[in-house]
Amino acid sequence: MSRSTRLLDLLQCLRGYRHPVSARKLAETFGVSQRTLYRDIASLMAMGAPIQGEAGLGYVLEPGFLLPPLMFTCEEIEALVLGADYVASRTDHALSQAAQSALTRIAAILPEELRRGVECGALMTGPPASRPSSLVDPSALRQAIRDQTVIILEYRDARGQTTQREIWPFAMAYFETVQILVAWCCMRAEYRHFRLDRIGAVTLTTRRYTRRKEILMKEWHEVRLAEATRDTDRN
Repeated sequence: MSRSTRLLDLLQCLRGYRHPVSARKLAETFGVSQRTLYRDIASLMAMGAPIQGEAGLGYVLEPGFLLPPLMFTCEEIEALVLGADYVASRTDHALSQAAQSALTRIAAILPEELRRGVECGALMTGPPASRPSSLVDPSALRQAIRDQTVIILEYRDARGQTTQREIWPFAMAYFETVQILVAWCCMRAEYRHFRLDRIGAVTLTTRRYTRRKEILMKEWHEVRLAEATRDTDRN
């Protein structure tokens, strides 16, 4: 591995840590000595990378730092194009437009060789069987997730019974034929999944729910893992 490649990979590695990581661990990851690792960190800082920390304490990359577009590999560009094509053909209008706009912005600042890979469109997704239906605006639900605000909705279950729910939305899942809103349901006092095609009406509030969505997401994953473990034990 060349030093320039190692420096880029080191930046990418640091982006994956939210808390300081030791030089020893980084050196082991890249198969170099700690002295070499210290020199690499110093070089990156001299080039303007916002790395905080020092020897003996660990290093962390400040949030918000982005690698220049020319650092994308050809396969990374292909992955972005393929992902944007999938989103554009299988989601609501707002998200579809956002995917196409993002790809246009990326292409505009790429080196010519990589830009041709975007414009060529050599990798494509097949046509969707059908777009998931919804009576509500998914972009409004996504905004509520970003703002961490309470939603009141009318929901029809699989038996056709309709109830009013106050929920704390924190995630959405996109499947081929259905979209799912993941939330804490105040009425049931548990995590529930709401199909968008069964939501009849939505009232958006400005009330922020009392727990951070990152905590809700973590607990939801733990609940799912526990359920999967119980299912495995029963089988």
